[in-house]
Amino acid sequence: MKNFALIGASGYIAPRHLKAIKDTNNNLVAALDKFDSVGIMDSYFPEADFFVETERFDRHIEKLKYDKGVNLDYVSICTPNYLHDSHIRMALRRGADAICEKPLVLNPWNLDALQKMEQESGQRVWNILQLRVHQSIIDLKKKVDAAPKDKIFDVDLTYLTSRGNWYYTSWKGDVNKSGGIATNIGVHFYDMLSWIFGDVKENVVHVHTHDRAAGYLEFERARVRWFLSINYDVLPEEVKEKGQRTFRSITIEGEELEFSGGFTDLHTRVYEGIMEGNGYGLDDARQAIEIVHNIRNSKPIGLKGEYHPLAQKELVKHPFFI
Repeated sequence: MKNFALIGASGYIAPRHLKAIKDTNNNLVAALDKFDSVGIMDSYFPEADFFVETERFDRHIEKLKYDKGVNLDYVSICTPNYLHDSHIRMALRRGADAICEKPLVLNPWNLDALQKMEQESGQRVWNILQLRVHQSIIDLKKKVDAAPKDKIFDVDLTYLTSRGNWYYTSWKGDVNKSGGIATNIGVHFYDMLSWIFGDVKENVVHVHTHDRAAGYLEFERARVRWFLSINYDVLPEEVKEKGQRTFRSITIEGEELEFSGGFTDLHTRVYEGIMEGNGYGLDDARQAIEIVHNIRNSKPIGLKGEYHPLAQKELVKHPFFI
C-alpha cells in the first residue's frame, strides 16, 4: 500500500483520482485545496487530513515523515493548469512522485526544467493521458500501425463542450492560467492524435477566439482538420434537441470512431500502469504541450487551405465585452 497526498481536492476531476487511489488499494493521508467543499472525500478517504493552506499542508507532510515515519510515495495533482508546474515541484521536493492531470505544464520549457528536477531528486513525473488506455483508441492505433507505412489518413476532429458565462470569470477563461481553449479542452485529443499518428509536420491555426479554435495539423500518418468550442450555439440541432450540451466526433477516412462510452475507469487504469512503472512521463507529454503552445502563440490565418467546416460559423462577441 502506497501513501498518497492530493492537491486540488475540490476540483471537478478530483473524484476520479480519489477513486483511482482507492481502486489500486492505496491510502490517502492528506489533501489540500483552498476551497473546502470536499465532502466527496467521505466516499473514499474520510480519515485523510485536509488543509486549505499550503503552509499547513506542507508542515503536516513533514511531521508525518519525522514524527510517525510516514513517507509520501505519490502526490496527485488536480489543480488549475497554471499551478501544475509548482505543485509537481513541491511533490518532487518532498521525495514523492507526481501524478498530474493534463496539461502537465503550459510551456515546453517547463518540461525541460522538470526533467532536471527528476534527475536531481530521483523521483518521477507522471501524466494522466487516459485516452491512450481507451479500448477504441487502442484499436484505432492498431489499425493505423497495420496499414501500409505510406498511408496518410484524413481525420476530422470536432469537440464541442458547452460552458456558461461562469467560465470566463473562472481561471479557465484566463489564457494565462488555462492556456486557452485548445489547451484547456483540447490537449488530451492532441495527445491521442500524436500517439497514433506520429510526429507533427505542420500546425496551422485558422480561427482562435474566446469561445472556439480551429486549425489543421499534419502528422507523419494523418492530415487533421480540428474544431473546438465551448459555445452552446455551435452544437448541432439534433444534439440540442436531446438536451445534451456536449458533442464529440472523430472521423477517420469518413468513418466515425465510436468512443462515447468506456470512460468510467480510465484514471484507474492509468494509475495501475504507474504503480507498475509503466506510466506516461515527461517525454510522453511533450508533443501535445508543444502543439497547444504553438496554437496559443500563432496568428490565425483565416479560412484558407484545409479548414474544418465549422470554422465558417459566424463569430460572436465575448459575453463580458459587448
